Amino acid sequence: MLQVIPVRAQAGISGFESPAAEYRQLGLDLDELLIEHPSATFIGQAQGDSMTGVGIFDGDLLIVDRAASTTSLDVVVANLNGGFVCKLFDRKAMVLLSPGQDHQPYVLSEGDIFEEEGIVVRSVRMHRYVKWLSQCTR
Repeated sequence: MLQVIPVRAQAGISGFESPAAEYRQLGLDLDELLIEHPSATFIGQAQGDSMTGVGIFDGDLLIVDRAASTTSLDVVVANLNGGFVCKLFDRKAMVLLSPGQDHQPYVLSEGDIFEEEGIVVRSVRMHRYVKWLSQCTR
């Protein structure tokens, strides 16, 4: 179980003593916090810059839930014509949207093979390279 210091950290620099100098620990289970449907959830890794407009950046971990209820503009992981993509899915217009800069919408057509794998319910920003993660995604 992860131990959490219940202090809000500011990004600025201050000359004061650390607010965590005298802290109490709270038990926090990341599985409980991040995963609602354990048997229907998997973790993937984002590649590229097409989703930066919704805060998903290259290397981020994606928590993908296959049992989450759908909404009109979900961020989804899908198999599109044999390749995995992470996109905003406009279900009404059947369009995949990439909210990053200079990315055009993709209109699904009858000839496309499109299989939604799940909804991205959370993402985790990776601030450092993790060697074991790169070995898992090969």
